[in-house]
Amino acid sequence: MASLALPALAAQAQCDRWQQRVKYTMQVELNDQDHRFSGTTELVYTNNSPDTLREVFFHLYYNAFRPGSEMDVRSRTIADPDERVGSRIAALGPHEVGEQEVIDLRQDGQLCRSVPMGTVLKVLLAKPLLPRKSTTFAYGFKGQVPVQIRRAGRNNAEKVAYSMAQWYPKLAEYDQRGWHAYPYVGREFHGVWGDFDVTLTMDSAYTIAATGVLQNPHEVGHGYPTGKKALKRPTGDRLKWRFVANNVHDFAWAADRDFVHTVDRVPGGPELHFFRKNDPELEPTWKELPGYMVRSFQHMDKHFGKYPWPQYSFVQGGDGGMEYPMLTLITGKRRLGSLVGVSVHESVHSWYYGVLASNEGRFPWMDEGFTEYASSEVMQELFPRAEDPHRSAFEGYGTLVRSGRHEPPSLHADHFITNRGYGATAYSFGEMFVHQLGAVVGEKELRAGLLRYYDVCRFKHPEPIDFERVMEKRSGIELDWYFDEWINTTRTLDYGIRTVLGTDGGTMVELERTEEQLMPVDVAVALRDGTTQHYHIPLSLQRGAKRPDSETFPFEVLAPWQWTDPTYAFRVPVALASIKSITIDPLGRTADMDRSDNTVELPADAAGFARP
Repeated sequence: MASLALPALAAQAQCDRWQQRVKYTMQVELNDQDHRFSGTTELVYTNNSPDTLREVFFHLYYNAFRPGSEMDVRSRTIADPDERVGSRIAALGPHEVGEQEVIDLRQDGQLCRSVPMGTVLKVLLAKPLLPRKSTTFAYGFKGQVPVQIRRAGRNNAEKVAYSMAQWYPKLAEYDQRGWHAYPYVGREFHGVWGDFDVTLTMDSAYTIAATGVLQNPHEVGHGYPTGKKALKRPTGDRLKWRFVANNVHDFAWAADRDFVHTVDRVPGGPELHFFRKNDPELEPTWKELPGYMVRSFQHMDKHFGKYPWPQYSFVQGGDGGMEYPMLTLITGKRRLGSLVGVSVHESVHSWYYGVLASNEGRFPWMDEGFTEYASSEVMQELFPRAEDPHRSAFEGYGTLVRSGRHEPPSLHADHFITNRGYGATAYSFGEMFVHQLGAVVGEKELRAGLLRYYDVCRFKHPEPIDFERVMEKRSGIELDWYFDEWINTTRTLDYGIRTVLGTDGGTMVELERTEEQLMPVDVAVALRDGTTQHYHIPLSLQRGAKRPDSETFPFEVLAPWQWTDPTYAFRVPVALASIKSITIDPLGRTADMDRSDNTVELPADAAGFARP
């Protein structure tokens, strides 16, 4: 038995860091007349770290929607402002701004001193929180829902009444690097794993969609299945909605008087809920959406890992598309392809933002990039195309490099100089980075490694080193050079064919590297008899090469390219006259910035010497 246990222990060793834990119990009321809300919270916080904590931090995101906030100033001074924000925050009046305030915060009954810092609240603990101990915070909070500007707010462009994201005082994450109490400037989030028990009270005319599972559908109705219980609403014009969500790191909700609520189910998987405005214009596309989303979840479960929660909701709201645990807010007035596309992308976030939950501030490409990669695979399954589904990621990365706004992907999300640079890095670079890894380890190994990564690192906030080590163990190849160079620098890749020379009974091919970035090289030699010979040249730093069965086609592994050498030569045992063409990276899986020298086409009577 001991020998059988060893592989399991080895698998669990990756991502095996301590995690803090929270348990929220909240009672909240929203007044739709003045758009103000208030609530109480009991928050149990478990310190699983080896450190004694003497202070904690809360995020107060709604305070970003006030003139003069960091988000306001950043939006007005950045070179390429988000058109959804721009100078709109600066123009908000007293009844339009966001507000968030914590009241009478106590730790195990003792009053704590709080220090407001804009979108962050620093709390000096009444007593130190020792390692591996828990404490209970009890506090009230109140606020005002801002006019919809970015992600959260009231009365969005499609007239959805409330998009309630980042709405409650949220405890910041503490990990091996300390506190992550980032001010909110409109980019990414990070949170603590925990359980939420949230009771929302508001006018009974509203339909509410939320993170978690509704515990009292028989008292609510509004399209929620009541099971064997008959619908029996309490008297009065206000309703209480109780939602419970376990093993999540945030809680979002939305409400509207005019929501149409329908339900579908993934066979053997979660219940899918759909909330849209009662607008005849939306009905044709939203009626088709559930079928596509069932297929999307099935594809993700099979190829990327099992979705762990019992429910997921697609909710019209917000200002584009934004992911939250067990729920997404999306704008709904779209053509079918666009509606399916945004729904796929945001729901696929459940695997990377939701289950893996890397620190989006420090590693935005680990969420958006992995999500884009998997989304492209799903969209290829739903709408098959002949071209590479990841091609747009390489094009986006190339545009970024040529723009002169390329910054290292290791930068914190908030500190990219431009929105375009941040967006292209998080989305295009991230997807390209994952897809390109297939050229290093082999496509089959990449897909198996992504599944292993999900299984090993779920609910553990993985970092780049965790994905690197999972892929190294899976492939048997050293990958530190790949992660170090591509993530921490802006070096670019360019390999080319330097010369092709006919020799006695064979052909010598000389390749060259003209830029600083390193990669192994795949070469396809197309022969005039219609066959193709594939060669793989590993990089010396890999200390190995991709396995023979790692691709869908056979290939020959050549001697490694010593990483310090600018050129590399090898012999093809075929006469030059029998060769039709020679191509570097025939599948287009690398971010080669100049492909003009990647192919040599040889005429039928070729002899002697050739160049691209």
